Amino acid sequence: MTDTDHTAPGVSGGGDSSPGTGPVVLSVPGLQAIIDALRSQGFTVIGPTRRDGAIILAEIAAAGDLPAGWGDDQGAAHYRLHERADEAFFGFAATAQSWKSVLFPARELIWSGERDGGSFAVPPAQREVPAYALLGVRSCDLHAIGIHDRVLLGRRFTDAAYAARREEAFIVAVGCSHPGGTCFCVSMGTGPRPEAGFDLSLTELADAGGHRFVVTAGSSRGEALLRSLPPSAASAPARPADLAAADEVLAGAAARMGRHLDTDGIRELLYGNAEHPRWDDVASRCLACTNCTLVCPTCFCVSVEDTSDLIGDHVSRHRVWDSCFTSEHSHLSGGSVHSSTRSRYRQWMTHKLASWIDQFGM
Repeated sequence: MTDTDHTAPGVSGGGDSSPGTGPVVLSVPGLQAIIDALRSQGFTVIGPTRRDGAIILAEIAAAGDLPAGWGDDQGAAHYRLHERADEAFFGFAATAQSWKSVLFPARELIWSGERDGGSFAVPPAQREVPAYALLGVRSCDLHAIGIHDRVLLGRRFTDAAYAARREEAFIVAVGCSHPGGTCFCVSMGTGPRPEAGFDLSLTELADAGGHRFVVTAGSSRGEALLRSLPPSAASAPARPADLAAADEVLAGAAARMGRHLDTDGIRELLYGNAEHPRWDDVASRCLACTNCTLVCPTCFCVSVEDTSDLIGDHVSRHRVWDSCFTSEHSHLSGGSVHSSTRSRYRQWMTHKLASWIDQFGM
């Protein structure tokens, strides 16, 4: 399956829409109470944590596993962590990998078979899919998950493993407070405020009112979880001052975006400049390493890999991530359609910013 094989867009989400009660304010112990409640319901909680000089996604057992007091500096070819002057849990721009690594892992078994005398047996797939709770999902990530929902769930044939993970997933979104030097969600209309597609949404506040979270339920599951929190979570209805403070945090983030992408006429611009010398300039510096597509939260190209043991008694087929930056991605019987780095970079960029509009309407 390639990036060009899909239909049009939308953000679907972590639960049914809910008329809901109003926003509440939780203390820091309330964040731990949310984690405890999710784990008690059988969820494997995945969230940001600090490891090996980066903020990555991993299993979270307690609020202490979150990168409290750490921020990041992100720019072109630059990523460094730094200690913050406060103990903000979500005071960073984005994790080193996207949430697709959880919902749509890089390698997944499709089927396996064994030689059985003179025949060949393919036992039914035994999939044990964990129920994931995703903690700390940004608005840009919610929109990216929406793209995967359309591609992997919204067509005639669905990805069964993705569907199982997605159906069970509980999403705790976080309003972005500290965008990076390469962030541009405002110009794309995808952030920094989570609008839909979540069960709970948090905005972290640390001001004269103390360290706390304004929490909004986005589904009946989210409301039920909030109602189940113990008194130690110290929840209370959000006051106008709390809501104003949350709005100020998100407005401040919107004003500090590192980049702005002007999309007016971009489809026609790219379609009309297929032979522009700019492609040669970029290709001279691009390594075609595929890392941008592997980390990209909206890329979904895959290939199929068949393997067997040395004596041929066991065979397995896996779905694996693919990238349009490899020559094999477009290889046909007569050779590769995109044989040069110039051609592959142009294919990637033109798809993301031109044919994406044809296919997704966005």
